[in-house]
Amino acid sequence: MEKYVCSICGYVYSEEQGIPEAGILPGTKWEELPHDWVCPLCGASKEEFKEQDHSIAPVDAKSVIDKRVQSTSKVDEIKELSLVEMSALCSNLARGCEKQYMQEESTLFQQLASHFKSKSELVAEPKFSELMELIEKDLEKGFPNANLAANNDNDRGALRALLWSEKVTRILKSLISRYQNEGDTIIQNTGVYVCTICGFVYVGDFLPEVCPVCKVPNWKFEKIEGRNVL
Repeated sequence: MEKYVCSICGYVYSEEQGIPEAGILPGTKWEELPHDWVCPLCGASKEEFKEQDHSIAPVDAKSVIDKRVQSTSKVDEIKELSLVEMSALCSNLARGCEKQYMQEESTLFQQLASHFKSKSELVAEPKFSELMELIEKDLEKGFPNANLAANNDNDRGALRALLWSEKVTRILKSLISRYQNEGDTIIQNTGVYVCTICGFVYVGDFLPEVCPVCKVPNWKFEKIEGRNVL
């Protein structure tokens, strides 16, 4: 009997134990779980799980990152940000300043975020395929490069932030994939919540006691209201 580990929150599915309280009997093989089964803790899809292998010795993280960035040593050209991207950037900076008790700076960044948002145009039909390509690019190249730089500088704060960000990116990838397959049904008659600390998105009726990514209590989550939550 094998075990499978969620790469986002660390939840372990044991074939031997199953999940009786969810109707999954002990002895249920991983392949026998429904294709639309999701992690009971964070809501990640099956593709975010990896088989647990106890025979493999721990690998130095830096050596893994070095291998992953061998073909990506050329730095991508800096591009001009769109109005929507500028709004999101300023909004994140405002929240960061708020957490550092820099209220004046936070207010200024929030004003900038509102300005850029007011000048931007809403996307009528989101191009999910292009969005997924960007996410894949971040997961395959962006995060390894950023982790390498943080490792070289021995910046533990950056490494922690990158770890959270990569996990949040993976859950977003999972949610977008589910939305493409299921449409609005995944958000009907249920709640959509966002962790205000790390950005983790949770879809469901009952929040976990702590954020699966950054481990803050669930009162740090904000409920997303309105039609366009995804």
